[in-house]
This record gives sequence, structure tokens and C-alpha cells, in this order.
Amino acid sequence: MQQRNVVSLAGLSAEEIWEILETAQHLKRDLRAGLPHPLLAGKTLAMIFQKPSLRTRVSFETGMWQLGGHAIYLGPEDIKLGKRETTEDIALNLSRYVDGIMARVFEHQAIAELAEHATVPVINGLCDTYHPCQALADFLTVLEKKRRLEGLTLTFIGDGNNVAHSLINGCAKLGMAFRIACPAGYEPDAQIVAAARALGASIDILHDPREAASGADVLYTDVWVSMGQETDGAAKVNAFEGFTIDRDLLGVAKADAIVLHCLPAHYGEEIEYEASRSAGSAIFDQAENRMHAQKAVMALLMS
Repeated sequence: MQQRNVVSLAGLSAEEIWEILETAQHLKRDLRAGLPHPLLAGKTLAMIFQKPSLRTRVSFETGMWQLGGHAIYLGPEDIKLGKRETTEDIALNLSRYVDGIMARVFEHQAIAELAEHATVPVINGLCDTYHPCQALADFLTVLEKKRRLEGLTLTFIGDGNNVAHSLINGCAKLGMAFRIACPAGYEPDAQIVAAARALGASIDILHDPREAASGADVLYTDVWVSMGQETDGAAKVNAFEGFTIDRDLLGVAKADAIVLHCLPAHYGEEIEYEASRSAGSAIFDQAENRMHAQKAVMALLMS
């Protein structure tokens, strides 16, 4: 990879995204065959968490161990970005101790400042604007199920949030059409959409879930109320009434459509429990693939 950091998929070329996906497939095959791959033996990843997470912490920590390295968890009380000391100083200090930094934060600016000042690779584990590692796992999952990406239609039912933004970034680079169905006022960022369309991407912003799901190859959703948005929770749940992936909505997608959710799920809100366990559901393959995609990112950046 030519890039030193993975801050967003918009910053990666199509070739670099494919390199990550192909490396992830290779590492996954090796793991299942019992073949060790200590590509990062003796190396250390610092993991900064402003937001708690099941999947992000376990997938990065386990993945780093499988690569022969070590991960250090730094929770919200361990590092207060920009409060106890500047983000610049934190980046420069950590760069003297570790071989890579992963950060799961609120504001995108925190990731941008870490990447600007660190002298080791920085990986965006999540911010309020982007979730590139999740999108890489998503594309890996679709590739496994469909054996291709180009020409497929991915429909996102829900908020124009960080996951939607990273899916838009990736679809634009990989030749996939992207649709989103959301209530008025919850559309994805206009600049991110414009940048994707400038690359020739097909990006449709719709307000009817059935229209968006019609003929889709992939149906994807996320929680309506993200961490940190709880004060607006009731209003948001009311606004999203009718934007649920259920068996009825599955019926208008392609017969072999796959169902994705980045978890955690609020069953009965953004997704019906039965739809999450339907024959086309790949939710837990998707969760597993967080580890494989992130191992590929770490191996390519830190080895």
C-alpha cells in the first residue's frame, strides 16, 4: 500500500482497497488451515477508545495476537484526547513506544490530528464521520457471498451516518451502486455524496424503503440512534418508523439478496429479528470479517 494511514476509504485507491480485501482473504484461509502468520511479530498496536466497543476491541486485539504482535487497550480515562494533553503530543509520545495506533473516537478531527502528527501508521477504528474498517469487512463479506462486487447494488436502510459514508466511499471505488432510504433530514453528507458521484458512482438518496430495496443485491442497516446521540433518541425512533428491514422488505429485494447489520442490533427497530436470522443473513460472517479485514490493514501498514 502506498498510504501510510487508513483514515477513510476516500483516501484509498481502488487498487489499495482490493489489496486489503485480497490480503484479508489470504489471512482468513491461513487461519482456518491452522497456518501461523506472524507478520507483526514483536510489534505493538496502541488502541485508543473514546467509545466502548465489543467488536472493535476484540477483533483488533485478537487479530494483532494472531499476527504475532501485542495490543494495548487505552480507555477513555487513560487518554483524554486534547484535554489532559494535546492530541499532537499524544501522537508523538505514542509514536516513540508503538508501531501503530488505532483510535475509536467521536470527532473526525481527532483521527485527522493523530494521523497528521504520528510517525507510525494510524487506523480509524470509528469516528462520527467515517467507519472504514467496518466497510472493508462489509465488502469482504459481500465478495465472499457474491464472488464479485462490481455491478452489484447495495441498499442501506437508515441514517446517513458514518457507516453509510464509508459504504459510499467504497462503492464509488469498487463499481457498486449505492442506495439509501432515510427520512427527510437524515440524508448522508452532501459533500461525500458529491465526491462519490464525481467518480462516476451511482448514488441514489430515496425516502421510500421499498423503492430502495427493489432489486437490491444487499440490504444493510444500522442502529437508528448512534452512541452519543441518545438525547435525540425518541425523536429519531419516531422519524424512522417504517424504515425497518423485515421479511416484507426482503421480499422486494433479489431472491438471493444478503442481509447485513454492523451491530449491535435493536431488534424490532431497524431490523426484525426474523429477518436477521433469515437464509440470506450474513450478519455474523460480517462481524467475523471485521477481524480479517483489520488484520489485513495492520499487516499492510505495519509490516
